[in-house]
Order: sequence, then structure tokens, then C-alpha cells
Amino acid sequence: MPLHGNQENIDGEPHENEEPQRYRQMENYEAFGPQPTSSSELPDPHGVALRLVRGIIECVHGLRDPLQFSRWLSEDVYRVVAARSRRQEAAGKLKGRKKTRPEYRLGRAIVSSPRDGVVEASVVVHGKARVRAVAVRLEGMDRRWKATSFSML
Repeated sequence: MPLHGNQENIDGEPHENEEPQRYRQMENYEAFGPQPTSSSELPDPHGVALRLVRGIIECVHGLRDPLQFSRWLSEDVYRVVAARSRRQEAAGKLKGRKKTRPEYRLGRAIVSSPRDGVVEASVVVHGKARVRAVAVRLEGMDRRWKATSFSML
């Protein structure tokens, strides 16, 4: 069996014209960090964007724990959603309000892809009192879409 990719003769010596294979040292973040994933290996981004927007709206209104979505959110987005959820919960306790499910309807997701493995989506959220726009950037990481940017206007 060849070692390290070198072709050996029966007697274990490399072929005379064969140059030894060179290896570069791999950094830890390359082997153990988040691995980018191609769009072709990921599910339909339209459905993911709609489910993520719906879930984050429920988190912000205190109906769901943001930890439920941590695997689909980057660390920065998770911190923002969790902080907004805590503020909403604290404000509700001060005013003595019970948690109620927000009444809203999601429009369709408009998705564009600036490059492979990256999707930017916008969704219109129709509420009772107002209409809001949500923009989300999804990047393919570790074989799933992960929100790296989220903005609710």
C-alpha cells in the first residue's frame, strides 16, 4: 500500500521519475471550524427563510426560546435576537401583559444569490397595525443554511 501518495515499486522504492508528494500544513480552523457548503448541497432557501423569519418573530415576542434557533443563527444574530427577546419579556412583565401570539401574515420570500453558498432574502410581514420588511442573509455552513445577518425594519 502506498504511503503518503507516493507510488512504490514491489521492493518498496519510489519510481525513479516520480517526485515526492508535498503536503502543506493544515490550520485548525480549516479542519475543525465551520465548513462552507455549496448551494447545491442545501435545501430550498425560500422555505428556510420563511420558517426562520416566522421563528424569530415568535422569539422576539417571547413565545419561543431563541436557543431553539441557535443552530441556524450566527453568534452575532443569536445575541441580537436573544437580547430583543429579553427586552420584550421584561417590558411585558413591567406592564403586566400576558404572552399572546402576534397576528401576522408572511408574504413570499424574494431570494437572490450573490454567489454560491450565499442567499439574501427579503420577506414582507403583514401585521394588524403595520407592515414590516425583513431582510436575512443565509450562508451555507456545515451542510445547513445559517443566518449571518437579520434585519427587521
